[in-house]
Amino acid sequence: MNAARHSAETVLEASGVTMVFGGLTALNDVSLSLPEGRIVGLIGPNGAGKTTFFNCLTGLYTPTRGAVRLRGKELPHDPAKVTTAGIARTFQNIRLFPNMSVLENVLVGRHIRMRQGPLASLFHGPGFRRDERRAREKSLELLEFVGLRGVEDEVARNLPYGDQRRLEIARALATEPDVLLLDEPTAGMNPQETEDARQLIFRIRETGISVVVIEHDTKFIFSLCDTVSVLVQGEVLVEGSPDVVREDPRVIEAYLGKPREEVEAEVAEAAAHHGADHQGPAAGRRDDA
Repeated sequence: MNAARHSAETVLEASGVTMVFGGLTALNDVSLSLPEGRIVGLIGPNGAGKTTFFNCLTGLYTPTRGAVRLRGKELPHDPAKVTTAGIARTFQNIRLFPNMSVLENVLVGRHIRMRQGPLASLFHGPGFRRDERRAREKSLELLEFVGLRGVEDEVARNLPYGDQRRLEIARALATEPDVLLLDEPTAGMNPQETEDARQLIFRIRETGISVVVIEHDTKFIFSLCDTVSVLVQGEVLVEGSPDVVREDPRVIEAYLGKPREEVEAEVAEAAAHHGADHQGPAAGRRDDA
């Protein structure tokens, strides 16, 4: 895939998404715009509605009000159809098939892109065998991409935690998405695994896939994303570049919950890390960050 690096086209847009469960409003008029080839971060305290918003984007929930559009076309309220349309996701709690091999987990993601119908599958005709071979080749390429080549025959549950996270990303990429939604991709990771995840997300963006990331690690988000939205009590508190968001006193008070001096120290560290990274391959991509 070739990245549309300078395109300003909006690939995913959520407009006025509201989600009410009984008498509880989990989301209230939440909007998000994801330009082509960008990384958008979604942060906020526990219970802010971040995962609920992801569930609305992917068809798991039908919003009470509002709409979600992919390249201008409103998405159906059906997870399988949303995935086929071009949106893939990972979950806060890893959802692999633990007793299947690493390769088999990725092949599950390839299933929606296989063209053969039930009869070809039943009789294992030439077309079916050709599709199976292509799916295996593509899956092995993705394992190489995420750094798991060589362990494709390992049972998924035997992988280290960080590798399981990467496998879940590989399975999502196997669906050939336009948009990848990552729900706390570094949760439970050590610092090296977190850095590896950050570099992997940059590589994903370089393939032309747009990314939305939920994270609690603000240093990770501020050094990764082009723009950041902050959800508090189901509403967007502030959105903008990492610099704008991390310096907003409402964010420090409502989300970070730390003394300003401590926050400023974290911001300075993240900014230094951010600046160092952009001396490398990703330089020039933060034109609105």
